[in-house]
Amino acid sequence: MQIKRLDALQVYDSRGNPTVEAIVLLEDGTTGRAIAPSGASTGRHEARELRDGDPRRCGGTSVHRAVENVRGEISEMLRGCDVEAQSDIDGRLIALDGTSDKSRLGANAILAASMACCVAAANGRRQPLFEHLGRGRGTLLPLPEIQIIGGGAHAAQAIDVQDFLIMPVGARCYGECLEIAREVYRAAASVLRQRGMLAGVADEGGFWPLVAANEQAFEILLRAIELAGFVPGTEVALSLDFAATNLFRDGRYHFFSEGRSFTRDEFVALVLEWTASYPIASVEDPLAEDDWEGWSHFAAEAGDRLQIIGDDLFATDASRIERGIAAAAANAALIKPNQVGTVTETIKAVARTQEAGWLPVISARSGETEDAFIAHLAVALNAGQLKVGSFSRSERMVKWNEVLRIERHLGSRARFLGGSLFNRPPR
Repeated sequence: MQIKRLDALQVYDSRGNPTVEAIVLLEDGTTGRAIAPSGASTGRHEARELRDGDPRRCGGTSVHRAVENVRGEISEMLRGCDVEAQSDIDGRLIALDGTSDKSRLGANAILAASMACCVAAANGRRQPLFEHLGRGRGTLLPLPEIQIIGGGAHAAQAIDVQDFLIMPVGARCYGECLEIAREVYRAAASVLRQRGMLAGVADEGGFWPLVAANEQAFEILLRAIELAGFVPGTEVALSLDFAATNLFRDGRYHFFSEGRSFTRDEFVALVLEWTASYPIASVEDPLAEDDWEGWSHFAAEAGDRLQIIGDDLFATDASRIERGIAAAAANAALIKPNQVGTVTETIKAVARTQEAGWLPVISARSGETEDAFIAHLAVALNAGQLKVGSFSRSERMVKWNEVLRIERHLGSRARFLGGSLFNRPPR
């Protein structure tokens, strides 16, 4: 189980942008590979990708330097290491990089190497990845958050709220969640087409709508849920990702598509009005990434009835989550491995979230790949929720489908809390 060497190559994500795939070769011939995703709506507290910046190659987005960092410095440093010592491997990667944001070697190079080592260790033990990651303790299948309408940075700001999602809170098992998602997704397409409001598909597979105001999306979603044969709120709840950092300019929050702007108090009042008027169970990033006072105020107003998820606020960083706990700024944390850069740091962020009685939500990025690592991560850590985009496009479906395979592998050991996890946080 010793590492012989690492290799890497430039591959392409779901937007056709370059990214890093790392391959680990063990002394016994076992291999493991992993691909780093990439975000469009990125906060300033995230670990930093390394891109070449040469406008002649992929418009400056190529990742050949990051690839060479895996093949060179990282491979040399990890040669001979025990591939099962994930914490030691990740500590070495962090120390080798030597920056606070992983910008020297590149978070894309470091994460791909970290995940590939984890996969190689699981393969060496002939174990499913989730069993290895969770040391056999992961049995909870996640409740999906599924994007139906995409906006913000994922749809050229055609609509300001970044994600309008559904949560199949009335489902009795994971497989039923996907059946519900399929029906609502197709019904939404039908509603949008009939009204001449369908412009295309956003980065994560949700629909890109032609609407005059953000609130129109609610009426479309509620009609789609009913058309699919389900009861809004009881069987299918709504979830919103505001990505409010992208809406914050010069001390005000803006709906750019509507030509409207708000003070913090006015924006909080608007979000509270929406959550009172529509069957919304969860909101993500309702305020900007450094508006701590606003977050605490919003959580005090709505934290007893809503899941309030910090994404850019926490950036999968356990120390920022710790600050959020102290400030009572939220009650859930979005978990994106590439925000922090290693498997160990990701696990630490989930653990701190759960210790506080908060809910972790394992999440993909807008620039995704065929890598299903996060599906295993969600089950391994008993996270309880998984958000990977919409119910279309293979880079999204590979994650949803992988959980079906994990469900079959677990058999009678599989657990599913569905909507009840909001009342009984998983352990």
